[in-house]
Parts: sequence; C-alpha cells; structure tokens
Amino acid sequence: MDNNFASSIDSKHRHPRSLALRSLVLLLGFGCAASLLLGSCAHPRILPLTGWLPKSSLSVSISRTTSHWKAPDDTHVWNLTLVNPWNPLPEDHSISLKQVESGQAVDQRCAEALQAMMDDCRAADLSPLICSSYRTQETQQSLYDAQVNDFLSQGYSREEAESMAATIVALPGTSEHQLGLAVDIVDQNYQILESSQEDTPVQRWLMEHCWEYGFILRYPEEKSDLTGIIYEPWHYRYVGVEAAKVITQAGICLEEYVGATAKAVPDSFS
Repeated sequence: MDNNFASSIDSKHRHPRSLALRSLVLLLGFGCAASLLLGSCAHPRILPLTGWLPKSSLSVSISRTTSHWKAPDDTHVWNLTLVNPWNPLPEDHSISLKQVESGQAVDQRCAEALQAMMDDCRAADLSPLICSSYRTQETQQSLYDAQVNDFLSQGYSREEAESMAATIVALPGTSEHQLGLAVDIVDQNYQILESSQEDTPVQRWLMEHCWEYGFILRYPEEKSDLTGIIYEPWHYRYVGVEAAKVITQAGICLEEYVGATAKAVPDSFS
C-alpha cells in the first residue's frame, strides 16, 4: 500500500474513508431494525451477569496517564475475549442474546450495564441511540462486501478495496459485533459515522463515563496500528468495570491491556 493511503489513517482525513463511512451508515440505518442485525445462535450459553456495578457504588475517579497500569491476571475470560484482524472469533464461541432497545441485542451478560449507561446518559438530558449491536456472520459479510464494492466503484483495485474495507468493516469472523459485546452508539441529533461524531454531547459524555459501566471506546485515536481498525468514536466494547477503568486511566487499547500487541501490522497501515 502506498504512503499516501497509509497517511489517510489520520482521523481528520475525510477522503476516501469519509465517503465510505457515509455509505456505511446508510447500510446500518439509523435505528437498525432487529431483522437486519439479529440472528439465531446455536447452543446458547446462559451465564450470570458479572463485572458491572451500579454507578453509585463507584468512588474512584479517572485521571488519564500511561505511567502505571497492571495487566490482568487472567485474559482468558469472556469479557476480555480479543477479536481483531489477527484473532478471529473463537470456533467454540456461543452466545445468549438479550434484547435491549431499538430492536438491538447484546450478550445477556452485559445487557444490564448497557441499558444503565444509556439510561444515565439520557438522564443527563442527552439523546444516545444504539445504531448497531450483535451481528450474524451473514450480516457482517453483507456489510463488508458492500464496503468493498464502494471502494471498487471509486477506482481501487480488488486488493486495495478489500484491504481498505477491512479497516472500516471488519472481515466476517473478526468483528466484535459478532462477539455480542460491542455496540455502535451515536448522538440522535447527529447520526453520521465519522470522526466529528466525537464532538457531539453524547460522545463526550460516553467517553468520560463509559468505563463506569464496564465499557471502553474500543478503537481510539492513534491506536489503529494495534487494533487494525480506524478511529471510531462511536464503537464501545464491554470489558467489565475493572478492566475498563485501567484501560481508560492508562490511555491504552484492549490489545495492550491483554498483552497481544506483537502482531503483524496490516498492509493498510504499513
């Protein structure tokens, strides 16, 4: 991949990714009907909700620093499952879904925390909207193929289109949305999936408070070489309160937290 494209990972650079993201938001829809994003899961597991505490029970405060942080003792727990371009969805992964709002659904173990976060955001006189949650393999494939076709229509080669598309819509089998622990949340008054989403009141509130409910901003700025995904100031991932606090406080990404950073950088970022 040439240097011109590599430099386009800058979150403020709007072409061609800005056009691609605008196309993607049309595919996802504003509200995303359950018939599009929900799918059946064979052999679901039903496990108790763990890892979330009501906000009233939290007395700690966050101060961002990269100086000191402690890695988890056990990274092989459900809420720290790493899914990225180099770590596909585990073959034995199973899920029990629970519907939340707007026809969306997530892993039932994080549903209560998600709803509490949405409710408290609204209590702050804001208007958050979940526009994407759990996705089936078929839905993820459809979104990825559409993104590839969008780049092909702009004149890119098949190889370039597929590589670029994978930084915006994860390859099927490598999406956190298939894990059931990730949601895309936008401001109802500004539903465009682009970097300026970070400036909305909803995102400012979520970025400050999401850790209190066990969520992190999964694809932060300047971490794309580690996550394999462009900056997405709308994509939140459940990891549990303890992990979310450390990740937020240290200003790191999930890959760094679980010690899985020694991976090859995809062509899109080389």
